[in-house]
Amino acid sequence: MQWLKVFIAAFFEVFWVIGLKHADDPLSWAGTIICIAVSFYLMIMAGRVLPVGTVYAVFVGMGTAGTVLSEIIFFGEPLKLSKIILVFVLLLGVLGLKLVTNEDKSKGAESS
Repeated sequence: MQWLKVFIAAFFEVFWVIGLKHADDPLSWAGTIICIAVSFYLMIMAGRVLPVGTVYAVFVGMGTAGTVLSEIIFFGEPLKLSKIILVFVLLLGVLGLKLVTNEDKSKGAESS
C-alpha cells in the first residue's frame, strides 16, 4: 500500500512540474498547487513507513521519466535517443536501489 502512495505521488509530480512550466491563469495555478500538495503529502506518508532514500529515489525517478515522456507525447518535444537512454538508465538505477534496500532494517519512524 505504501508503494502505491509513492506511485500516485509521482503521477501527481508529473502534473505539477508541467504546471510550473505551462500554468498561466489562476485555475491552472490552483491545479498545480493542489498537485504539489497531494504529491508531497503522499510521499511524506510513504516515507514514514518505507526507507526515505528509496522512496525519494523512486519518486524522483518516476516523476522524471513521466515528465520527459509527457513533454514528448503532449508538448511536441523532439524525441532524442540519448534522452530516452538516460531516462532508462535512471529507472534502472532506481529499480536497483529498490532491490538492494532491506526494508526490514531501514523502516522509517514507525520502527524507531
